[in-house]
Amino acid sequence: MSRIRITIDRLALQGFDPAERAALVEGLKGELARALADPAAHAALKSRRTPVLRLGNLERNSGPSGSRTFGTKIARAIQRSVKP
Repeated sequence: MSRIRITIDRLALQGFDPAERAALVEGLKGELARALADPAAHAALKSRRTPVLRLGNLERNSGPSGSRTFGTKIARAIQRSVKP
């Protein structure tokens, strides 16, 4: 089994209250872990270093639940951007 390493140096979350920040990070981590645990995802990923990913516009709803969903959307956009 190969190892996948993703490093996010900085996550700027201006305008989020602490509960929303925590929920967003929880959603982001959970979805990345789920998506990258899939063996098929390993084969589809290309190895590279990318200083910045432009994920486009993602819709966010307010509150912790909306922030958790937003974190999940970010993770899915990251997964799409690193596939060949």
